[in-house]
Amino acid sequence: MQKRILLIEDDLEISRLVKGHLEQENYTVLTAFDGETALDILRKEQLDLILLDLMLPKVSGIEVLKLIRDTSLIPVLIISAKTSDIDKALGLGFGADDYISKPFSMIELTARVHAAIRRATQYLTKETTSTTNSLHYQNLSLDLNTFSAQIDGKSVQLTSKEFHMLKLFMTNQSRVFTKEQIYHFIWEDDFYGNENVINVHIRRLREKIEEDPSKPKFIQTIWGIGYKLGE
Repeated sequence: MQKRILLIEDDLEISRLVKGHLEQENYTVLTAFDGETALDILRKEQLDLILLDLMLPKVSGIEVLKLIRDTSLIPVLIISAKTSDIDKALGLGFGADDYISKPFSMIELTARVHAAIRRATQYLTKETTSTTNSLHYQNLSLDLNTFSAQIDGKSVQLTSKEFHMLKLFMTNQSRVFTKEQIYHFIWEDDFYGNENVINVHIRRLREKIEEDPSKPKFIQTIWGIGYKLGE
């Protein structure tokens, strides 16, 4: 079955080029040219991935992303002419899985789309067939079937990347991971030194699970090396 992608891009020429290229790669591509239309399609269609521009008419890309993350863990790749670290941090902080700056090559875009869909598909298959349904550390628990987290029995809303990252730490409780290793395991891609991606996700994860994010007890920084779970 062909994977279904929603391309949300208000530049008609870029939309036409990306749609045509991805259809040649055997994807079904739906298009929306503003945030309002995109949200309408999202309510009606089953999708495997979303390509999202940030600068959209009617409803902004960030607002669309926030509404997606309220209900879904579907992979979201931002494609935007906004290239500052602040813009990237904002998009990743609200739950995007990756960020591609314009102009981009179709080869790079296709590789990122393939990787994001492969990760989502493999993760779902692996977790639904797993005999281990949950992970625990102190008062923190992860349900691997429902992709949910709890602290002291209270639900914590995590994005897909935050969930995967926490699962990585909880299944390797004594291991220290470098930023490069984290990127490799979670994004399943080569690390190009963009530490900001990891920094944003670690910070957002701490804000959700730590009682005091400035003094974390779950995600510890090992200075000069990386991160690990616990003491």
